[in-house]
Amino acid sequence: MGSEQQIAFFLRALRTGDTWGRAAAAKGLGKVGRDEHAWVLVESADDSAPEVREAVAMGLGRSGVAEAGRTVLPALMGDEDPWVRRRASRAAIRLGLDGPAVVDAYSRLLRDPDHHLRINALDGLAALGVPGDVPGLVALLGDPDGAVWGRARALVWRFQDAPAVGAELIRTAEQGAPDARVQALQLLPWHSTVRLLDSLVTGLRDAAAQVRIAVTRRLLDIEDAHTQDALVGALEDERDANVADFLLDALGRRGEERVTVPATRWITHSTVGPSAAYALGAAGTRTAAAVLRTALIDPTLPGRTRAAAAKAVGEAGRWDAVWLLLPHLDDPDGEVRAGAVAGLDALVQEGLRLWERHAVAEALVAHLVADPNTIWKTHNALIGLAEALPALRRTVDRTPSAEVRAAALSLLDTYNATDEHTGQDLARFVHALDDPDETVRFHAAEGLAHWLADTGTRPQNEERLRARLTALASDAAEAETRAAADEALRALDGRGPASS
Repeated sequence: MGSEQQIAFFLRALRTGDTWGRAAAAKGLGKVGRDEHAWVLVESADDSAPEVREAVAMGLGRSGVAEAGRTVLPALMGDEDPWVRRRASRAAIRLGLDGPAVVDAYSRLLRDPDHHLRINALDGLAALGVPGDVPGLVALLGDPDGAVWGRARALVWRFQDAPAVGAELIRTAEQGAPDARVQALQLLPWHSTVRLLDSLVTGLRDAAAQVRIAVTRRLLDIEDAHTQDALVGALEDERDANVADFLLDALGRRGEERVTVPATRWITHSTVGPSAAYALGAAGTRTAAAVLRTALIDPTLPGRTRAAAAKAVGEAGRWDAVWLLLPHLDDPDGEVRAGAVAGLDALVQEGLRLWERHAVAEALVAHLVADPNTIWKTHNALIGLAEALPALRRTVDRTPSAEVRAAALSLLDTYNATDEHTGQDLARFVHALDDPDETVRFHAAEGLAHWLADTGTRPQNEERLRARLTALASDAAEAETRAAADEALRALDGRGPASS
């Protein structure tokens, strides 16, 4: 059937066919008809059958005749049948319709019970570059459908500087529905916090847990005594684990001593325990220290909590911290061992007492070799600990593990620590340039470059070393190894580091 015959058939069916015949004709006419036939579809837009009205909307979208669509699609977007509204809204987007009637139609759909229509409304408004009905738009920040609230958030962000949108965001942040309130609090610029302060403090007691977390996040930048008291009071009364976890972390970062009692209550909780341990360590009170000691040796607590307690013990830095942590380098739980390393790392960074340094150095080097899961954490804890250098040299010479060898060699780097035997490390760096492992070769080249620069000593067999470094600078698989070799060549020539 040719197109003229098809058009004639569709025109007849649109006038005289049954419901399904009229619907099929409307769709077909939109597909094969000419511009003037779009106006024929307009005449059928008030058909008594929703199936036909839906097909008319679809046909108009296919026709490409925007003026015809403009006459009826805004009304069809308010049709009682959701499928008609859906097809009409998509057709309006397809035709690029604009103008007040279209914007009003999209705005009404922002509150439609069908989430597909809320999506269409947001897509249409975004295409037109307008926010539409501002309260309706901002309310969708709390929509349960991710495709809806995500689009709403993007549109609100786009127009957040418009006075009406900004004012509605403030109103929603203060008294909106819980999910919308959370999104509004996230979208508002931080300088709005002072304006919102009273509602934020009140929000610490909101019935919705997600609101309590959101207002806590906004209050973190406010450090006045009233806000601090409100946060502490909220933690004391909090019974939701997620909110308590957030409050403990927030107040721990402030070193608030008054967290001791509520943190003690939460430390036995399976998920909140680590944050409670962190907050106790930051509080630094005697009571907090006693709770951490007990938690550290309590086998009934999860490994994550005991690990956090170990780290907190180190960060608190009390007189017995080293002796509490060293036995836990051999704990059966790998998380606890990692926590003990983190705690010792904090102690090393703060500065160990003279009588602690050898014991910590010996234990950490032994742990470097023994625990493959914490090699680089242990490496970091050993940085600057010159008492570890003799054992590290033995480790470089003897260990079969390439990763341990790389870590130990890195710690012999003069940038990390030196002693009276540092001059003997040249041979180790040179030998390791031929190691089968790329990471070892990198640390060998880097350590060699620093050794040459810091000691100012000329190596024996300099030409042979130069040839090896030149080859490494050209052929190493990793760019960082080539760069380290090139740095060593510059140090060999006395030229210093490359300019950045």
